[in-house]
Amino acid sequence: MADIEQISTQQLDTPFKSDEYKELLLQAVAVIESARFRLARQVAATSNDTYWEIGKLLYDRKLESKHGSQIVKKLSADLKERYPQMGMSPRQLWNMKAFYTRYKDSDSKLLQTVALLPWSHNLLILNKDLSDSATLFYAQESVAKGWSRELLLNALKLKMHESQPLVSMENNFASTLPAEQAKYANEVFRGTYNLGFLGVTSPILELELEARLVEKIKLFLLELGDGFTFIGNQHMLEYNGKEYKVDMLFFHRKLRCLVAIDLKIGEFLPEYAGKMNAYLSLLDRLEKGEDENRSIGIILCAEKDNVEVSLTLEDMGKPIGVADYQLIIPKQELQEAIAAEIATFKEEHRQYPE
Repeated sequence: MADIEQISTQQLDTPFKSDEYKELLLQAVAVIESARFRLARQVAATSNDTYWEIGKLLYDRKLESKHGSQIVKKLSADLKERYPQMGMSPRQLWNMKAFYTRYKDSDSKLLQTVALLPWSHNLLILNKDLSDSATLFYAQESVAKGWSRELLLNALKLKMHESQPLVSMENNFASTLPAEQAKYANEVFRGTYNLGFLGVTSPILELELEARLVEKIKLFLLELGDGFTFIGNQHMLEYNGKEYKVDMLFFHRKLRCLVAIDLKIGEFLPEYAGKMNAYLSLLDRLEKGEDENRSIGIILCAEKDNVEVSLTLEDMGKPIGVADYQLIIPKQELQEAIAAEIATFKEEHRQYPE
């Protein structure tokens, strides 16, 4: 991101503005990263097919560690001689058999999902002795969000399948967007976002949270999902002699619309929706292209009451969703941090009302 910020209009030999070039570059990077991600998934699927078939061979010949260890050792040595780059150690061969044994009777949905995971991810999940539903949760989350091995390990340690079910986000998309776009928007946006990659272990201010997300924008894009292009943070909107700042602004290629994200360290408050409604009006008026759809707003906060959110958004004119975030820190510390920040925020809000 630093390289992009250093671009000056003097370096360009066309009438392109610096901001226009930044957006072009970011969109090109997004296309390349998306292609690389798809290629990595294809490689993983091919490797897993190979490991599956080898595991089946060992299973069908009833090779066990007690009476088949010498055969597997010899097989490992011969395979390594022919394919030195494939990592055919005895342990890996036993892992392949365990992989086949674990999933040979599973349904097709689970099989197709774990087949897309990197082998290291599969081994992590395999060693946890999880149910099919829990395994599917971690496999789907890893594929959809591009989780690294470290993030998957953290999620497994926290038993996220017990505390973070996949639920839809509270929003008013159905009443503010065309049916097809509303349906797709509900698939794109989630009810909870995992910001564990930020390494937050103490109370944090909104601008600091935003700064950390911008610093690690690639990871945040993976967490948001496929199709997002980062435009900028503290994005300035000027209208009627006043300035307004959107915390983070994105463009979603498939939804064909701008996506504004407002970050809040405390619990959801109804006035946040009113401010977001104004941001979206300005974005649609000032920046939306003729061939683009209505801008969508996401309020990302530490806590939300779904009933309060639903009542707030019921008659709101712009498409707005409210999601919460998890920081992957010990539950007690998280609760204490949230409580402290909520108290501070409320105190500041009373002293300096907007």
